[in-house]
Amino acid sequence: MSMWWSLHLRREAASVPLARRFLLGTMETAGVDPDISYDLSVALSEACANAVEHGGRPGAGNTDEAGPGHAADERSGRAGEQYRVTAYLDGEKCRIEVADSGPGFPVRRPLRTAAHPSAGRRTDPHPQAGCPSPGGVARAALPGEHPPVMAESGRGLCLIEELSDHVTFGNRPGRGAVVSFDKVLKWREGALLMVS
Repeated sequence: MSMWWSLHLRREAASVPLARRFLLGTMETAGVDPDISYDLSVALSEACANAVEHGGRPGAGNTDEAGPGHAADERSGRAGEQYRVTAYLDGEKCRIEVADSGPGFPVRRPLRTAAHPSAGRRTDPHPQAGCPSPGGVARAALPGEHPPVMAESGRGLCLIEELSDHVTFGNRPGRGAVVSFDKVLKWREGALLMVS
């Protein structure tokens, strides 16, 4: 037996714990080992938080960015105000995909597939993440880069890589970013998916 589900969520902070609880409930019902469930739920939370923060077009779903007199309509359901979470569980693994409609990952270097643990990671003790750009704004860590030790953000993609067995960071041309990750499952004795 296998299970899959897909959620279309608003780019709001409240959607992050909702997606996490949905995943944890699915894993509990299916009989997945709690440690595996926890790792995947943290990785999902980080991917969702990234989609909420960076996953829309400027002004979409955020009245602060829309400017005075141009408040975004929260009920319109425009693509820039939403992101999608899809999860697939089978007897061997769980694969999760979080897709948004934002600008995608910055293309400062080719995006890559990261295999756990730390495959292809930079070993530079002074990574470039967090360094000011020509405009004076610090940029976030790209997939596979480590944020500066004192950075207040930018650790989410690193956490996803560490908590998953396989991760892919990619862009859908003109349609946003996609973070896809999976993990081999361990099951509790008498688990529903393993019984069938």
